[in-house]
Amino acid sequence: MATQTYKQISVLTMSTLAFTVCFAVWVMFSIIGIPIKANLGLNETQFGLLAATPILTGSLIRLPLGMLTDKIGGRIVFFVLMVCTVIPIYLISMATEYWHFLVLGLFVGAAGGAFSVGISYVARWFPPQRQGLAMGIFGAGNAGAAVTKFLAPSLLVAYGWQTVPQVYAVGMLVMAILFWIFTYTDTSHHVPTHVTLRQQLAALKDPNVWKLCQYYSIVFGGYVALSLWMTKYYITEYGFGMQTAALLAAIFVLPSGVIRAMGGWLSDRFGAHKLTWWVMWVSWICLFLLSYPQTELVIQTTKGTMSLHLGLNVWVFTALLFILGLAWGFGKASVFKYISDQYPTNIGVISGIVGLIGGLGGFVLPIMFGAIVDLTGINSGIFMLMYGVTWVSLIWMYLTEVRTVPMIKTANTDTLE
Repeated sequence: MATQTYKQISVLTMSTLAFTVCFAVWVMFSIIGIPIKANLGLNETQFGLLAATPILTGSLIRLPLGMLTDKIGGRIVFFVLMVCTVIPIYLISMATEYWHFLVLGLFVGAAGGAFSVGISYVARWFPPQRQGLAMGIFGAGNAGAAVTKFLAPSLLVAYGWQTVPQVYAVGMLVMAILFWIFTYTDTSHHVPTHVTLRQQLAALKDPNVWKLCQYYSIVFGGYVALSLWMTKYYITEYGFGMQTAALLAAIFVLPSGVIRAMGGWLSDRFGAHKLTWWVMWVSWICLFLLSYPQTELVIQTTKGTMSLHLGLNVWVFTALLFILGLAWGFGKASVFKYISDQYPTNIGVISGIVGLIGGLGGFVLPIMFGAIVDLTGINSGIFMLMYGVTWVSLIWMYLTEVRTVPMIKTANTDTLE
């Protein structure tokens, strides 16, 4: 009979691998969407909608899936979820019209709901002092976006974009079978049956939950949005080919996913607040620099005109993007450490709510990116938008967590005669 330690390791390992596959599928359109865009003659906003459509479904179902996981356990929910996406993934290879891709994208997007299932399933197998690390390791499955950056362009160039969903469908089916074989169920992890749906949803009235949603809309929603957008950004801004652009985009995507495990360890050691506070400041600085557009400056001098080019070259841009990815990787872990610390008996629901809002950020932002580029023609406008969103989180965190005394001190009337 398997020991408790073996079960913990097996559940964590298989859940992380399964989430990696699900995430790779979730952001598939970031690569195959580029030739589809060219074939169908889509504009930037339409491409943004195409890439983001799976994100919508994966976000909306996170809350109900988190609640279902609390009730009946993560193993069965995770397995059924993966199996249900296999056919829609394969059918993408047969789609020919824009609406075909949008409809199938909605079904394929269910794979993104795996996060709220897995985070609750994994966390309950570990004691509180180790939950941050366990959830961080599981969350490293975000690196599935990097798998797509490496694998999908090679398949696309060698065999055509239709091969990508076909391979992914087979991969998802195999992963579902392996997950079922090597994971376990512990009924003591389930929420007691006397806890009602209304009691579970009472968390929606908690303003602290919405604050965590705001944080996660940046560190996760922004990560998903840029994962979908960066390959095309490198192509249009710096003129790279598909494979080179995807490889450079992976410099942002892969570390941000993998480093999440270390973010969980740091959250356990130093606390969720300290880590998140520094994450927001690093993000704010990087996004400010990334926002600057390529600029030709003409200066009138006594000897005539002088031209200066101001803007980030590809190496400086990529270095800043790499740092931003690391910061968001830490932030994704620290936000969920907040959840396990503050809501230990309601992890599934709270993680579902926070994951839903964060995922919606990943859906809305690519569409807004496309609209900004269509309206202004400025590629770096996408970072200007993210810079503003980060400001909101910094201010909110300062007012509710950092500042501990009133901004305007009142007189102590007890000392007045």
